[in-house]
Amino acid sequence: MQIGPYRIDPPVVLAPMAGVTDKPFRLLCKQLGAGLAVSEMTTADPRFWHTAKSRHRMDHAGEPAPVSVQIAGTEPEQLAAAARHNVAHGAQIIDINMGCPAKKVCNAWAGSALLREPGRVARILAAVVAAVDVPVTLKIRTGWDAGHRNAPLIARIAEDAGIAALAIHGRTRDQLYAGSAEYDTIAAVKAMLAIPVIANGDIDSPHKAAAVLRHTGCDAVMVGRAAQGRPWLLREIAHFLATGRLLPPPALAEVRDLLLGHLRALHAFYGEEAGVRIARKHLGWYARDRAENAAFRAVVNRAQTAAEQLHLTAAYFDALADGRPPALPAVA
Repeated sequence: MQIGPYRIDPPVVLAPMAGVTDKPFRLLCKQLGAGLAVSEMTTADPRFWHTAKSRHRMDHAGEPAPVSVQIAGTEPEQLAAAARHNVAHGAQIIDINMGCPAKKVCNAWAGSALLREPGRVARILAAVVAAVDVPVTLKIRTGWDAGHRNAPLIARIAEDAGIAALAIHGRTRDQLYAGSAEYDTIAAVKAMLAIPVIANGDIDSPHKAAAVLRHTGCDAVMVGRAAQGRPWLLREIAHFLATGRLLPPPALAEVRDLLLGHLRALHAFYGEEAGVRIARKHLGWYARDRAENAAFRAVVNRAQTAAEQLHLTAAYFDALADGRPPALPAVA
């Protein structure tokens, strides 16, 4: 898949997820096979660009190309300025968020709320494309609700505005993440566009990724929640799409090493106190399929230092790898 000057290979994209796809997680997913990893959404409101949260979200030092940064807002001029600001800070692709279903985002007439205003969509896309000399992509849902699946209309507006690629989540805004994603709307959009289209929603296995590509004719798949705690899923999908063969699941020793590396990256990126706190949700995702998950989290979540967190995590996975019941010592 081609986005501007960038060849996205393999055609497996990590979806932007607030509070998840920070720089440490993007780097890990790129290492494990993502052809593209999109940042958490950054606000278009310049009043918040210098907060600690925004500074972390705009940190792309050492990140391999292409660096894709998602922006969210509602005013064309403000989004155009945000695009210029992020390009100045390392963005090589600008992605516009018109897919987020979160209430606080939609109440501000951003995210998927914009799908109700095709005229505003056209003004936003034209303003952002004109503002920067890097490719601009767009992420949408199939529509606002079941009675208003207007993704084909929005897609045509996007292509006419010069959008370089379009990602579509196969749910309407009012579905949030309930039920099952549908792919017929995505297939209809792909059939009418010349630009690349990326299918998103419920892609949680190599077989599902291949089936969605067959059904929709899309150029790539986008993986979201299924990668939480399973970043190697991106590698498994890429391998299956390229060869038709399944990779074996990672050995526990590899999972341990990946997780410990991820924890160290979080500690270094955010600082010890914030890094330990942010790491807790990742620890829960990694361990969620294990019988000892609840006991593991009860202990590890009490760790207050990076050293404690790393020690307890290593001990847990080492025991599992050796076939021993994990010893979960109390934290002093």
